[in-house]
Amino acid sequence: MKVTTAALPLLPLFQRLLPGLPGLPGLSGLPSVPGLPDLAGLPGRLTGLSLTLLKASALEAAILAGHLLLYPSGIIQERHPVQALRPTNDRDDRDARDNRDARDRDPQPSPPLPRLPAPVSPPVVLLHGFIDNRSVFLLLRRSLAQHGRHEIESLNYSPLTCDIRTAAELLGRHVEEICERTGSERVDVVGHSLGGLIARYYVQRLGGDLRVRTLVTLGTPHAGTKVVPLANAHPIVRQMRPGSAVIEELTRPAPGCRTRFVSFWSDLDRVMDPLETACLDHPDLSVQNVRVSGIGHLALPVHPTVATGIRQALDTAGPETDGETSTDPGKHSGGLTVA
Repeated sequence: MKVTTAALPLLPLFQRLLPGLPGLPGLSGLPSVPGLPDLAGLPGRLTGLSLTLLKASALEAAILAGHLLLYPSGIIQERHPVQALRPTNDRDDRDARDNRDARDRDPQPSPPLPRLPAPVSPPVVLLHGFIDNRSVFLLLRRSLAQHGRHEIESLNYSPLTCDIRTAAELLGRHVEEICERTGSERVDVVGHSLGGLIARYYVQRLGGDLRVRTLVTLGTPHAGTKVVPLANAHPIVRQMRPGSAVIEELTRPAPGCRTRFVSFWSDLDRVMDPLETACLDHPDLSVQNVRVSGIGHLALPVHPTVATGIRQALDTAGPETDGETSTDPGKHSGGLTVA
């Protein structure tokens, strides 16, 4: 196979697409780089990459179409079911009337209602991404419920929200209400895209680590994303840019943070620029970064393989789940192949 210097400008592009691609051998006037025989397999590798991109793009389009149909069902804020009343009979009615009459004759302060026993697993709070709503979690919610998670709640924040800090405060109030209602001391949170950034701000900057046991993020721009510069017209998009005030706040020290972080990031996520921005790297946080291969941004909260990874992340016990500070924070790696 003949290789000319005309192909050299394309080599960095190929090496970025295929990190394992070797360099070129010695050419006239160029330093020797071993590995020319491996270039014979380049067409096949590019074909495989193209097929993977094609499959991922088709899946993203299908998910987008389905989500547009479901979107209206998630606009209204989630309502919490009211516990059914116990059936009564005539004797129960007479006893209730007698008790009310006795209280009227001799009023006494009512004792506080006992708190519900804490569930075996903490409640799971689902937080959607930018210009989205809770309908994006339909399949994930079903998967969690089928595997024993019975306390699952979603929080909608308005698409008109212009500040991540404000949304984080809303999340904090929502978490407190859930803990009060369920009797649980802590919750787990799953945040998609911007939702993960909002939850992280709540944990790191608003004391949410006292309430959040595990925070799972899906395609969240932890270091900021540069995609779609024209979207800067929206203030919350500007806060998701690298170097923004919010991103800078999240890089500050967070000693003693008790929340465990699990960050899922995809190698085909076109909303993350660069891709590695969805990895969380902070010296004070206990972090596991999980690479997902073969799907894009919209598929992260939908794909069943990712749902299995999320369930495993929530079910994995660690030192921070016992209310203690992790003594060995750091960055760990894992991987899921879904295509």
